[in-house]
Amino acid sequence: MKLPIVSGKQLIKFLNKQGFEIVGKKGSHVRMKKKTPKKILVTTVPMHKKLDIGTLLGILKQCEINKDKFMEKI
Repeated sequence: MKLPIVSGKQLIKFLNKQGFEIVGKKGSHVRMKKKTPKKILVTTVPMHKKLDIGTLLGILKQCEINKDKFMEKI
């Protein structure tokens, strides 16, 4: 299944629903964090109109989100 093209803003909205919160901004990048019982997950989302597929996959991997789960929710 092919991943959709999403913007940074759409991805941040999705990550917020997954429990991530914005912890900082620098230029056109937003840092997000989520505390779990075992560890703290941190990622940086570029605020671009279209995220590259590789960038999107990298962010999902850092956030430990399965791409199938992403496809269901977006």
